[in-house]
Amino acid sequence: MTMLSSLALKQKLSTSAQVVLLSAVWVLASRLSHHFMPAVPAGVLGMFLLLISLQSGLLPLSWCKSGARWLLAEMLLFFIPATVAVVKYPQLIETAGVRIVLVILLSTVLVMTVTSLVVDAGYRFEIMLKRRLRQREGV
Repeated sequence: MTMLSSLALKQKLSTSAQVVLLSAVWVLASRLSHHFMPAVPAGVLGMFLLLISLQSGLLPLSWCKSGARWLLAEMLLFFIPATVAVVKYPQLIETAGVRIVLVILLSTVLVMTVTSLVVDAGYRFEIMLKRRLRQREGV
């Protein structure tokens, strides 16, 4: 095995392990949500747990970065069930198609807007923290 293929295999195994780790966080969040906080969706709780783990240093970013990138890149796979539902129930599309399309468009615009605002706020916060750190180091 060449060094390049060995490196590629190592990267694939690392990404797979990270996907398993992120899935385990989701399963844990799902169980916690089901037993203790049924009003909080497991996905939201899992993201909160992951954020706390990353912020506290309990979970280094390098342990989940490539797995998260892979999951985001393959996100289309998660929408296949919705596509099958559209094909399976054409009468629903005939009766409520325009309303469904409007809801999808509106919700997409809202999600994209809120996401961009949150990312922008996070970026500005990160810049502010870096400036403060530089100022403290310069003093």
